[in-house]
Amino acid sequence: MLEGQEAGQQPNVTVLDYLIVLLKWKRLIIWITVGAIVLSAVVSLLLPKIFKAEARILPPQQASSGAAAQLLTQLGGLGVSPGLVGMKTTNDLYIGLMKSRTVLDRIVDRFKLLDVYDVKYREDARRKLLKALKIQDGKKSGIITIGVEDKDPQRSADMANAFVEELKNVSQYIALTEASQRRLFFEEQLKSVKEALTRSEEALKGYQEQTGAIEIKEQAKAIIESVAHLRAQIAAKEVELKVLRTYATPQNPDMQKIQEQLRGMREQLSKLETKGGSNPDPLMSAGRMPEAGTGSVRKLRDLKYNESLYELLAKQYEIAKIDEARDAAVIQLLDKALPPEKKIKPNRTIMVVTAAFTSFFFSILAAFFMENREKFINNPKNREKLELLKSSA
Repeated sequence: MLEGQEAGQQPNVTVLDYLIVLLKWKRLIIWITVGAIVLSAVVSLLLPKIFKAEARILPPQQASSGAAAQLLTQLGGLGVSPGLVGMKTTNDLYIGLMKSRTVLDRIVDRFKLLDVYDVKYREDARRKLLKALKIQDGKKSGIITIGVEDKDPQRSADMANAFVEELKNVSQYIALTEASQRRLFFEEQLKSVKEALTRSEEALKGYQEQTGAIEIKEQAKAIIESVAHLRAQIAAKEVELKVLRTYATPQNPDMQKIQEQLRGMREQLSKLETKGGSNPDPLMSAGRMPEAGTGSVRKLRDLKYNESLYELLAKQYEIAKIDEARDAAVIQLLDKALPPEKKIKPNRTIMVVTAAFTSFFFSILAAFFMENREKFINNPKNREKLELLKSSA
């Protein structure tokens, strides 16, 4: 303690006191800093060089109406609206495909990465490959940059290009676009409607052979065709609504429009099929037809319904096929990956500079620690406590 200083009062510490400690332990600071610099330099020389090759692609961003819009006009209000035919495909989908197990396994097998990475299990190879794969998503430009890091510059370029090739191969077999999903949906619907149409034709033919052909008046025939066509329109509209629900919310204006159209069609169908006598429709209601021809009428009505429904679905199926053929395209390769000339790892300058600053900071901490330790040991009271602790042990 300084003379005249009250008991328990801490001495004033100035910058000069810190400088004295640093000068006292300058050798320790210098040796730790220099040692860390030399060690980091040696480690940076021993680390393998890592190269990174990059390829750039432009995935399909938006589908246009194009030729499909010409077919849409044939459907009138029943076609999918052109604004919904083109759905923007997010780059996250394609990035996810490149990181899928299917694509990773193909790259592992193609470049024999089990041997390259010196691992026994495919899972370990996939993990290392994912670590080497560097994908950047250009949110504004829509361009995806695919980079692969490897010790061999040629192999890094080949692997980056292989990811592009495998992405194209996988996307050809998966319904990525909204048009592809619609095509698959309508394809399944067409199969079931075609089977129903065949059954209706056979049922009508069998009924006529069994009972004899029944001549249907023109007015009844018109009503049957109207009812059948309207029911087919309602069924096609319901199919369209199902497709729309896969990628649109209930608040979507097009969905609300379709629901309104369905309500109107069902009201009109109810008028045609009512059995009441106060039907305002100029045509005779289906419920007031002569009972004698009811069986034949029903068979004919089912046949006309399935014919109309098949025709409507077939048109939408063709639209989806045209859209799919146009949209499927086309993952465009902007820049093919080339073997890099410069390594990206290790960066020796950064390693040495980082080691120098880090070691210098910790060496200063070590100097103050050593100073406090020395003062603690040189204090007579603390020395007595240490001696007592040693003897007790």
